[in-house]
Amino acid sequence: MSRVRSPAVFLDRDGTLIRDAHYPTDPEGVELLPGVPEALRTLRSLGYRLVIVTNQSGLARGRITPEQYRAVAARVERELERAGTSVDATRFCPHHPDYSGRCPCRKPGTGMHREAARELGLDLARSWYVGDKASDVLPALETGGRGLLVRTGYGAQTEASGTLPEGVEVVDDLLDAARTIKARDEAPVAPGSR
Repeated sequence: MSRVRSPAVFLDRDGTLIRDAHYPTDPEGVELLPGVPEALRTLRSLGYRLVIVTNQSGLARGRITPEQYRAVAARVERELERAGTSVDATRFCPHHPDYSGRCPCRKPGTGMHREAARELGLDLARSWYVGDKASDVLPALETGGRGLLVRTGYGAQTEASGTLPEGVEVVDDLLDAARTIKARDEAPVAPGSR
């Protein structure tokens, strides 16, 4: 008997969950963006698994150390817990093609998403891909999922660039994304469309 796989919301970190500090090295500077805890609680109540997927090219560039990355990541988790929520997993890509060569994990690649799907039993096609850059939402096209660009972080610039593929919606922030996902989940489905 096959196990039912869960949908997930794949979340970018910098500029989506926390204020983008451009190669953050100090955990004391971690600041959750407004509405993030409520958004995560809403998504969790809808039955979604929550996975942070973050490109951290500062590691490949030598701008942050592995210890600094881990300290900031741990602080993000503590801030979420303090706000009464959490994520199921965090995946990060430490690479940059100019410094460490090409890799399958750097977004818009789907290596981090596929690894999390194997480990957590996730259904990539029923999942959402949320972030402030095109690279955060493009994995939805490869996996059959749905992308949402938030206007926080670099999102407004990304939206203005006109580089978003058709089918990617743009919302104000993560709380707006959670409300959009909830509305789509509650929308009636036309017969035969699933």
